[in-house]
Amino acid sequence: MITQPRIYLASQSPRRRELLKQIGVNFEMLLLRADPRRNTAVDETPHADEQPENYVRRVSQAKAEAGYSVLRFRNLPPAPVLAADTAVALDGKIFGKPDSPAQAAAMLREFSGREHQVLSAVAIALDEHVEVALSVSTVRFVALSEERIRRYLHTREYTDKAGAYAIQGQAGALIEHLSGSYSGVMGLPLCETVQLLQRFGYPTP
Repeated sequence: MITQPRIYLASQSPRRRELLKQIGVNFEMLLLRADPRRNTAVDETPHADEQPENYVRRVSQAKAEAGYSVLRFRNLPPAPVLAADTAVALDGKIFGKPDSPAQAAAMLREFSGREHQVLSAVAIALDEHVEVALSVSTVRFVALSEERIRRYLHTREYTDKAGAYAIQGQAGALIEHLSGSYSGVMGLPLCETVQLLQRFGYPTP
């Protein structure tokens, strides 16, 4: 019996799991559980004056490196560790995950009728080798009335989503134009992911 190559996914995002399954990548979840003996926490706070591109690259790389550290600490069989990070940016400002419905509404008001960028970085770590790839997409929202924003908030899709929306959900109806990677806006740019996996010798479609 031939054993299929695998990677570890250092992410709890169900969307990233779905996207890896979509392209037939064999993976195991690698959860970065808090451990008093190990400092595996990744600081996702943007640095002062940090550009969005640098932010997502830094965080995705830190997640991949933390994941590989966990792998070695648990004496798991070595394999590439994949991590990713997604941020939404408008006029150089980074929009993370909203803490409340009010914050989500404020984000959607800023995006209303305007273009913003969605940046998704994917990183792979194996031994001391770490590589990062970046996908940048431009998304334009239709003009949003307060009533439409209110209805969208009722869906609760904004929860745990950078920029307070999910393109694969009902927010798809709010998007007038997309230039770039649909999967990147979801949270894992598949083209860049495959390119990275190939560099690490993983068979890809």
